Amino acid sequence: MPVAIVGAGRLGTALLGALREAGVPVSGPHGRGFDGTGAGVVLLCVPDDAIAAAADAVTAPGVLLGHCSGASRLDVLGDHEGFSLHPLMTVTRDGADFRGVTAAVAGRTPRALAAASTLAGLLGLRAVQVAESDRAAYHAAAAIASNFLITLQDAAAELIATAGLDRGVLMPLARAALDNWGKVGPAALTGPVARGDTRTVDLHRDTVTQRTPDLLGLFDALVAATERLARRTATAVEVRPAVRDSTLGETVSEIRGSGDDLVQEPGRGPGSMPLPPRTAPSDPHDPRASESASP
Repeated sequence: MPVAIVGAGRLGTALLGALREAGVPVSGPHGRGFDGTGAGVVLLCVPDDAIAAAADAVTAPGVLLGHCSGASRLDVLGDHEGFSLHPLMTVTRDGADFRGVTAAVAGRTPRALAAASTLAGLLGLRAVQVAESDRAAYHAAAAIASNFLITLQDAAAELIATAGLDRGVLMPLARAALDNWGKVGPAALTGPVARGDTRTVDLHRDTVTQRTPDLLGLFDALVAATERLARRTATAVEVRPAVRDSTLGETVSEIRGSGDDLVQEPGRGPGSMPLPPRTAPSDPHDPRASESASP
């Protein structure tokens, strides 16, 4: 069945090339006024706010019409026999390799869903069905994992630049942390917040305040979120709050003043909580074997 791609952006261009490489008869990239003539499937690779207008332009009878939005539902396609196909990946200016990547698919009819799944298979994508009611949650999670990750890394780069270093020195650390999280999940968490080391967290906060004050709100939010994660995963005997959001009514000075019940150990500063006994992993390739070397 001939496929027509509407949209000449990164995704449309990448899909066009990948489908051609897979031997699919495909045309495009067409403009947003394309009416679908000569195509059995029209795939809209346009911004979310342009999908409805591009769908209205498709008037050829019997055409299956799809969009590639992660957040949009099928109703944005109007009365068409519609489907969605959203590769869960970032497409760069260098193109994309879709093989092995997850793709969310949905279809208004069995035929439409089959078309989405077939296209995914031809591209090497792993199709998963995401319910219409779950689309926003699915896409928000994708934004956190991808878009917000760049924001976070850029914040780290801004701070480390004040020490005369560039973002490249952070890459091995960031890659290792993400890879370890992929293997063991939240158990990959390490660092001063997970250890309950309030002295170090307070030092970090003071430094952020002095050098990159615009990042203070982000820092506080991340400390609070990391505390919650550490409690949930029991990465320390107790995680003492070094920083709280102001809405919780606690301040750094209040916490510093509540240190009577803090535990000290040889080689650990005041405010540090002891880690629970660890048993060496039996598997030398276990990613948790090296977690103590992480920051």
